[in-house]
Amino acid sequence: MAMPASEIERLIKDALPGSEVTITDLAGDGDHYAAHVVAPQFAGKMRVAQHKMVYEALGGRMGGELHALQLTTAIPN
Repeated sequence: MAMPASEIERLIKDALPGSEVTITDLAGDGDHYAAHVVAPQFAGKMRVAQHKMVYEALGGRMGGELHALQLTTAIPN
């Protein structure tokens, strides 16, 4: 079952308050997304730790409801 982009955005924003989240459906199938997440919580963290925070926000949905997520992260300017 596909996961709506709005749900991905909501989960990330709930876990990372103040974040800016941009979701793009890469294949038009609701199953392959790209996410760009800008969050103040990423400050001082390595990229791997930033990505882990986003995956944790998705609560184990990766590989199930959410098949693929191309992820980029950044701290606010």
